[in-house]
Amino acid sequence: MKLYAFLIAFLVAVSGYTSSANASTDTYTDPYKMMEVLADKTFSRIAQDQSKIQADPETLRLIVNEELVPYIDSRYAALRVIGNSADLRNTPREDLLAFVDAFQNYMVATYAGVFTQYRDQKVMIEPGRIAENQKIISIRTRVIDPGKPDINIEFKLRRGKDTDNWLVFDMVAEGISLLDSKRAELGNLIRQQGLNSVTTMLIEKAKAPIAKVEEK
Repeated sequence: MKLYAFLIAFLVAVSGYTSSANASTDTYTDPYKMMEVLADKTFSRIAQDQSKIQADPETLRLIVNEELVPYIDSRYAALRVIGNSADLRNTPREDLLAFVDAFQNYMVATYAGVFTQYRDQKVMIEPGRIAENQKIISIRTRVIDPGKPDINIEFKLRRGKDTDNWLVFDMVAEGISLLDSKRAELGNLIRQQGLNSVTTMLIEKAKAPIAKVEEK
């Protein structure tokens, strides 16, 4: 699927992955505004730092951590990935937190590699409204790549418990949910090998140097 990997990187919405924004990160009660700012800041910084990225692709890992991670609900996404593959009630809390951290770092490394494909693509966010008590919404976007058909993407956001702030937890590109695909991929491994084994595997994968992801 052409550009699919690139679309995943933008999530990340995006996947994605601390459980809440930290004190130095802006927060948004308007999820549409958040997506606009997120896209603008991320793509602007990648364009601005192209010379650094070309000299050291690891720069992309830093950009993803600083620009994307604070706006993605990593704990929620990671627990959804585990799903029914493990008994969450009987799993030690430290094991769950270790998996969340490993999953986040693994995805950050994946997104950083995918961002090596960035070639000034544009993202258009469709406007919309949210109901007062709505907890989960979908925001439709279009990726515009000159000379190629537009690609429609749907980002799923969740309003945090006891807060009005929104965080991204999934995206659907070309009918494929990133969260569902990771649940299928890692869920089977968790059932077969156990949660701690998969955590160790993700830690090792995240250590790999950032390499360019070739477009299929």
